[in-house]
Amino acid sequence: MRSRLFFLTLLLAGLTAAAAPVHITTPRTSLVLQAEQGAPLRYLYYGARLTDGDAAALEAAGFRGQDALPAYGQGNITLTAIAATHADGDMTLDLALENWSTRTIHADADRMHAAEDAVLTEFILKDRVHPFTVKVCYKAWQDVDMIETWTEITNGDKKPVLLRKFDSACLPIRRGQVWASHLTGTWANEGRLVQEPLQPGVLKIENKDGVRNSHTSHAEIMFSLDGKPSETTGQVIGAALCYSGNYLLETVTNDTDWHRFFAGIHPDDSAWELEKGESFRTPELAFTWSAEGTGGASRNFHRWGRAHKLAHGDKERKILLNSWEGVYFNINEPTMDKMMADIAAMGGELFVMDDGWFGVKYPRNIDNSSLGDWQVDERKLPHGIQWLVDAADSHKIRFGIWIEPEMTNSKSELYEKHPDWVLNAPGRPLSEGRGGTQLVLDLSNPAVQDFAFGIVDELMTKYPGIDYIKWDANMPVQSHGSHYLKDQRKLFIAYHRGFAAVCDRIRAKYPDVTIQACASGGGRANYGILPWFDEFWVSDNTDALQRIYMQWGTSYFFPAIAMASHISAVPNHTNRRVTPLKFRIDVAMSGRLGMELQPKDMTEREIEQCRKAIAEYKEIRPVVQFGDQYRLVSPYDGLGLASLMYVTEKKDEAVFYWWKTEHYYDQHLPRVKMAGLDPNRRYKVTELDRIGEALPFEGQSFSGAFLMENGLEIPTTPNGYAEQVAMQGYSSRVLRLTAE
Repeated sequence: MRSRLFFLTLLLAGLTAAAAPVHITTPRTSLVLQAEQGAPLRYLYYGARLTDGDAAALEAAGFRGQDALPAYGQGNITLTAIAATHADGDMTLDLALENWSTRTIHADADRMHAAEDAVLTEFILKDRVHPFTVKVCYKAWQDVDMIETWTEITNGDKKPVLLRKFDSACLPIRRGQVWASHLTGTWANEGRLVQEPLQPGVLKIENKDGVRNSHTSHAEIMFSLDGKPSETTGQVIGAALCYSGNYLLETVTNDTDWHRFFAGIHPDDSAWELEKGESFRTPELAFTWSAEGTGGASRNFHRWGRAHKLAHGDKERKILLNSWEGVYFNINEPTMDKMMADIAAMGGELFVMDDGWFGVKYPRNIDNSSLGDWQVDERKLPHGIQWLVDAADSHKIRFGIWIEPEMTNSKSELYEKHPDWVLNAPGRPLSEGRGGTQLVLDLSNPAVQDFAFGIVDELMTKYPGIDYIKWDANMPVQSHGSHYLKDQRKLFIAYHRGFAAVCDRIRAKYPDVTIQACASGGGRANYGILPWFDEFWVSDNTDALQRIYMQWGTSYFFPAIAMASHISAVPNHTNRRVTPLKFRIDVAMSGRLGMELQPKDMTEREIEQCRKAIAEYKEIRPVVQFGDQYRLVSPYDGLGLASLMYVTEKKDEAVFYWWKTEHYYDQHLPRVKMAGLDPNRRYKVTELDRIGEALPFEGQSFSGAFLMENGLEIPTTPNGYAEQVAMQGYSSRVLRLTAE
């Protein structure tokens, strides 16, 4: 009885206020919607926070509502966010508001995030003819300036309804001088920043890989509303689709006063047949607004990501050595033990054994076999995994391991036993990937989900000392077909539902293990992944110069704590570039610091330099991993340098990075002004990773106002060892600023 009265109260509250604008707020933003019973839900305003009085006066100010969820149907068959075919063949929808409600909720406890208040507003839309319901949800966080929106689509008919399009949201953006910032790239060159004005037509950003979704494009975008993007000024709307699978972002500009931004699961080669009473939930689209340019929007994403999306977003990340570039597949006990001893001696905290440790019938010596056969190769590791865990413990560090649970090889015992577990069009030849034999397992199949979960469960049960898992995914879907699914149109969506189910089970049983999302490098940098993962591998390309560009673009949406950045050997294993060790250290220290090399190949001087840098990184780790980021000079501007900094919330400490990206004779670089400091406090300057003479301002103090208005003169040539001075194009500096 009590619950019925509560529901009735909410329903009446919604109906009573139905004709008035609905005002949804975060600390500094407002979203205003027209919610009139019997009419479409309409968008009125999104931007700086309004008073309730100003929100109520929007229509009087000439603001006109735009459809918040355009449906394919009456009067609209072009710009649509949702489309369905009913059992009688009717392909149209006519959605009208029935009621709305609002309530305060808490963060999901099972996502390992602090319980912060959010306000959830739900609008119930119903088709005027068919028993077809869409719930449009807006979750407004009260501690960060972020709103998440999604839809829940329910079929109330006796017969199935086919969903043909299922966007999470449509966001109208008033035309003007609007520019878009988004990310593009390829393997080994991910996260490259593109900025362009919106023109009449369609800006289309998509991914149809099937497994990974951020190599060639990203499911995030920023709209600068006042002209060419600026880091510090201008109104910006940022949006991120939180989905691990195929997506489509479209910004449509036609002959109206509006750009219309649509975001959702990609409808190409996908459809979902809703049975009677079945509901379909779309992924969240997270969006934010800032008057502080693209930098302000990024800081909103970073705060929200750490607080509400990223696994263990409030925990410092360990400094690790990963074995891959050091030894590749050449795993053995003496080498692993020596690498553990070496990283421990340099002050590291974790060693990760990468690919090559498994396979009995088919040893994993190259990349053409053994995936799925997760038994220890005792020819390489005669004493097994526990010996390695114990060895790490003896060196006073932790142990981590590489796995690829979603994949197998045709040359494997798993495939020989379960050829029907792989994704491939039934009756057609295998379409194989990496190594000429790799295949994707069918995670739509519950038996395969059990197998994938079992890989982690067995490792963690047998070896509870494992602290870190590197989870890789090195192949796209190359042949559309499931032996399990009856309806092949569901494959791409069902795969990622299965993936989510596996990850939910892992995190429910093993909430504390650190997990990295690696997918041929940076193929899984997405907020749809991060609730289960602590970080992602930005790229297989560890070259410091290219990493500046890739990490710069990635930082538009993701915080430094999520970006694994490693010091590697030279010539770099991807592009063969040779850069000084100091330059490589100074780039890696701007993310989650790690190492990706063979320490025994380093000189004593290089080992000492890394030991010192690791000790210094531990001192600034809280600032880098939890501080506010300010991008100062972009490498994409062609000024010959790149610079950024991190500042604590209390503005009592900061870390400043400066990298020279080009080298020409008679080159003149601009002085870099700092940002984010307290103008009324004084900051003592200390150089980190210093290998030569002290800079003139070493140990000196300057006001925050001076540093933000003038900056410091950074030498354009490096100091220190002769071999580093010779590489003048790769000068770099890291400065620690401490408030006095």
